[in-house]
Amino acid sequence: MVTTERAVIVEGKYDKIRLSGVIDGLILTTDGFGIFSDKEKQKLIRKLAEEKGLLILTDSDAAGFRIRNFLKNIVPEQQILHAYIPDIYGKERRKAAPSKEGKLGVEGVDTRTLETALMRCGAFQSADGRAAKREIAYADLYEAGLSGKEGAAEKRRELLISLGLPARLTGKSFLQVLNTFMTYEDFCKQLPVDSKT
Repeated sequence: MVTTERAVIVEGKYDKIRLSGVIDGLILTTDGFGIFSDKEKQKLIRKLAEEKGLLILTDSDAAGFRIRNFLKNIVPEQQILHAYIPDIYGKERRKAAPSKEGKLGVEGVDTRTLETALMRCGAFQSADGRAAKREIAYADLYEAGLSGKEGAAEKRRELLISLGLPARLTGKSFLQVLNTFMTYEDFCKQLPVDSKT
């Protein structure tokens, strides 16, 4: 079990139950799209973000990204860390049928996958005085053919899948996630030979 001072935001009560076996800390739900109209919960989330910081962990489907983007618009970016689960297809045990997109949500992924997603976001890494690393820049994505070039979206999707991240990530989020858990050198090693500069 990992401990965090940050408030962890998930979509629903089953996500919260699942995550409570992995995280020792405050876990709040958005009640799905209920967060869009719940002004009191929005106010609480802003206050927690200001005092403790947030860690957002939503499903990797369209609904999860819509909720995540809503939260990004009501809380300053520097107060948020994002954890992402990969696109894993299947059905949660309690459900009769898979979700609309056929992906497992937070409640359905195994403990190891949740732990990996949380460690990648940087909330549980201690500052050990290591030298500052060279960050991956937009120019690196362009040079690698992952942005701004023909076929970039497909190459980016393939890289995301190979890294165990949701294929839906694009642009700024993609770059932030890469810089959270990988060095520039690691990024270069992940690229196909024909993409390396």
